[in-house]
Amino acid sequence: MHTTVGIIGGGPAGLLLARLLHTAGIDSVVLESRDRGYVEQRQRAGILEQATVDALRACGAGARLDAEGLVHDGIELRFDRRAHRIDFPSLADGRRVTVYAQTEVVKDLIALQLAEGGPLLFGAEVHAVAGADTDRPLIRYTHEGQEQTLTCDYVVGCDGFHGVARNAVPEHVRTTYERVYPYSWLGILADAPPAADELIYAHSDRGFALASMRSPSVSRLYLQVPNGTDPADWSDDRIWDELDARFALAADPGWRLKRGPITSKSVLPMRSHVTEPMAYGRVLLAGDAAHIVPPTGAKGLNLAAADVIVLARALTHWHATGATDLLDAYSDTCLRRVWRAEHFSYFMTTTLHTAPDQSPFETRLQLSQLDRIATSRHAAAELAENYTGLPLPTGPAA
Repeated sequence: MHTTVGIIGGGPAGLLLARLLHTAGIDSVVLESRDRGYVEQRQRAGILEQATVDALRACGAGARLDAEGLVHDGIELRFDRRAHRIDFPSLADGRRVTVYAQTEVVKDLIALQLAEGGPLLFGAEVHAVAGADTDRPLIRYTHEGQEQTLTCDYVVGCDGFHGVARNAVPEHVRTTYERVYPYSWLGILADAPPAADELIYAHSDRGFALASMRSPSVSRLYLQVPNGTDPADWSDDRIWDELDARFALAADPGWRLKRGPITSKSVLPMRSHVTEPMAYGRVLLAGDAAHIVPPTGAKGLNLAAADVIVLARALTHWHATGATDLLDAYSDTCLRRVWRAEHFSYFMTTTLHTAPDQSPFETRLQLSQLDRIATSRHAAAELAENYTGLPLPTGPAA
């Protein structure tokens, strides 16, 4: 079998790319190693930048997003037992964010792909990508017990950090940059109304906490915990009590979260990772296959979306004209935005979390930085502009 673009990975990046290519009249095949049920239930991000929302609407995946997504005009920072709201539209040229879970984005894109797009094969385990430096790379995979080969004009790896696409970039060409953080997140889903209309990011002497949501009746909450934490060691009551302690306000000592049954618990390690370059020959990497950010800045899904939007433009340009200039520039174009998002995510993470060996001096520096954001329009605008998403790149980095 041959296709113009072979896409490895049926997560949000691969599915959005397939949809964008379909609307441009370019055929593709998506290979996903997991079954449909697993992919549609995989809990990940829930904050969409304006550019991500615009792309989903433009490719026909905006109906349920517009009906069920929760548009947010800001976030609240809590530190030193006080609260400060960051107003996005007034600080970031009118931009907002939308709360709409990655699981729902994936469901929408899968439905469109199966109804209108090219082949989407679940349970297709990719073993290798060969011929990256030729004009016809190929993907070797197993589907329904049969070994198969898919030849392509281009291969796009959207199969995450542990996928095979990264290995198509030779080790002597590839450079990796990584930071592992000395703490993790204990994340829960709870059948409880959100504590507030917008997300709350809390710095406390007990550690970081985040109050988010998936819907008006489902809360998504996180606690900073030591690396290696077993979720089973945290009872429901202990989680709720610790969350209340970290969100405590001096001006409102009676403030409490709205409690409800906890339906899932998981621990998420925190790290930053970038692979350069994001392309080798006719193999291109997107999303977690190329970069990982800690979730504090809400950049992971949005960076993946930005990658494939840039890539779809480049492939459409090549398909229409035969010119490869935008494809040749893809890695440099995306990496400029990637590193900005990496820095913002690092800033949010290290400013809000308490390291195990943190000194009182370092804590005072964190509080000074948060106070600067609360009292300076320029500092607040820098946070708002990065959080809501910088403009998508349209060409090579300057």
